[in-house]
Amino acid sequence: MCGVVVLVNKEDKELGTEEKIKAHKQGKLHRAFSIFIFNSKGEMLIQKRARNKYHSGGLWTNACCSHPKPNEKLEDAAHRRLKEEMGFDCALKEIFFFTYKANLGNNMIEHELDHVFFGIYNGKVHPNPKEVEDFKWVDLTTLTKDIKRNEKRYTYWFKIAIPKVIKYFKRYYKLKKKNP
Repeated sequence: MCGVVVLVNKEDKELGTEEKIKAHKQGKLHRAFSIFIFNSKGEMLIQKRARNKYHSGGLWTNACCSHPKPNEKLEDAAHRRLKEEMGFDCALKEIFFFTYKANLGNNMIEHELDHVFFGIYNGKVHPNPKEVEDFKWVDLTTLTKDIKRNEKRYTYWFKIAIPKVIKYFKRYYKLKKKNP
């Protein structure tokens, strides 16, 4: 785990670095990424964050999320963390980014410019138990219904990103069917 985050402005221009916990306690805007993985059946891989995480422990979220190290390319960081956290790697494509700020309790303020990556994977998942309490593949209808019914079970950033990710996936899947 990297103890430093890259501070950025709203245009994602680097401003320096800060110790990760301090940045989260002070709500400083920093660079992050979230990875959304689907299988060929159209199911999304979600994970339940380990309860011992410094924030949002025990909540369901996307396959992987983290922060790049200083001077590390975003895509390299995404591949590194996907392997470290979920025990596999696959092709990834950045599809959008967004900024959010949320008080997560425990004196933690998450203020991130979050780059969202998309990938397709059909193999085995080997999650790191220090990072992941549980995981599952879930169809999108079941997932969106559960988020509406049980929104407190899901991370803040996941609920923001999910509508746009699903829209992207549906376009991707439609194109894939037309051009196999």
